[in-house]
Amino acid sequence: MKRLSAARLLTLGAGALLLVLGIWQGGYRDTLVKAVHICLECVGIG
Repeated sequence: MKRLSAARLLTLGAGALLLVLGIWQGGYRDTLVKAVHICLECVGIG
């Protein structure tokens, strides 16, 4: 059971690290721009 818990903590830590690195590099802006374009295309404006 401890090995499973360690694997979960390692995965959680790696995910958190990658999330922080993505935010630090400005990846959220690209995602936001793409999401806005998709929404506008669905409505028929963009």
